[in-house]
Amino acid sequence: MAKVLVVEDNEMNRDMLCRRLIRQGHEVVEALDGEQGVATARQVLPDIILMDMSLPLMDGWEATRRLKADPSTRSIPVIALTAHAMPDDRAKAIDAGCDDYDTKPVELPRLLEKMNRLLGSGR
Repeated sequence: MAKVLVVEDNEMNRDMLCRRLIRQGHEVVEALDGEQGVATARQVLPDIILMDMSLPLMDGWEATRRLKADPSTRSIPVIALTAHAMPDDRAKAIDAGCDDYDTKPVELPRLLEKMNRLLGSGR
């Protein structure tokens, strides 16, 4: 299964998502804010990143821009996770470099489908 970096500042959301991903067989690495997310991604080179967009220190928009600007992390797919569900939020996420977008609360089957599509059938 995939190595998934979950960047989420809300402890309850992070814990629930991580536990569910682990039950699906994924290896999960956690980061609590955008700065830590960028540093962790560069260190562990995950297969995919689930990025909350409303983060302290550095928001998910800026963290994603930095990851996509770095040759060592630019090819890692990023799925934006946000409670914002306005029509332009998806476009904003894609413009920041996210490969896909999903709304909170997370619906695990929908998220897993997006993850599998981005990871390809080899995972």
